Amino acid sequence: MEQSTGQKIATALVGWGLSLLMAFPILWMALAAFKTESQAIASPPIFFFAPTLENFAAVFERANYPHFFLNSVVVAGGSTLLALIIGLPAAYAMAFYPTKRTKDVLVWMLSTKMMPAVGVLVPIYLMFRSAGLIDTRSGLVFMYTLMNLPIVVWMLFTFFKDVPKEILEAALLDGARPVQQFWMLLLPLTAPGIASTGLLAVILAWNEAFWSINLSTSNATPLTAFIASFSSPEGLFWAKLSAASLLAIGPILAFGWMTQKQLVRGLTFGAVK
Repeated sequence: MEQSTGQKIATALVGWGLSLLMAFPILWMALAAFKTESQAIASPPIFFFAPTLENFAAVFERANYPHFFLNSVVVAGGSTLLALIIGLPAAYAMAFYPTKRTKDVLVWMLSTKMMPAVGVLVPIYLMFRSAGLIDTRSGLVFMYTLMNLPIVVWMLFTFFKDVPKEILEAALLDGARPVQQFWMLLLPLTAPGIASTGLLAVILAWNEAFWSINLSTSNATPLTAFIASFSSPEGLFWAKLSAASLLAIGPILAFGWMTQKQLVRGLTFGAVK
């Protein structure tokens, strides 16, 4: 049933209201980044002020931002690529060649995301230390891959299940081998879903803080650890912390904004038959 004009306006207002509510913390942080420290902690809050860039200057003086940024790019990009390399054939096999244990394996993989990360911190830290992976990019790439692999496999499995099997059966009758079916048919048909899976994995890896703080110290620290470094025994400097946070989340926000159409298209892939 078509909505009336009043219902459309009400829906739009509710949508805008929820969007502003969700974006408010980011907007507030962005405002604090351009305030002085006294203005940032003022009560009641100051909404009209002369913007300053001194917090950003202080951040760049205190830390080597390009170093943290490069680590985030390498770790997020590398872990996403590795997760897709492992997840694509795994999801393909479970979607088109299932066994009676396939559902159990999928549930088990997803159940690992329900376990508190701190519960396995000690054994993972000891294993990483023995393997020489502490404070290395390769170590974080490996850890982030393990972290995102269940979600990657689940999403790819869902997208592959939406592909009609008749298409692959027709290709099989034409003499196409499973590898050819995978590369020449399945990947092009599910490209939006694969792209959205990769984008989501990048975002999750970029925002991961627990493992980056506990498995890196200086050489491989990404931007999440860069933010944590502005919490000191002397206290929290809200304006400088906000500036550091804005520098850390700014690239991934811009990336998400530029790829939102691809992300939404991929996440809704197969929703309408």
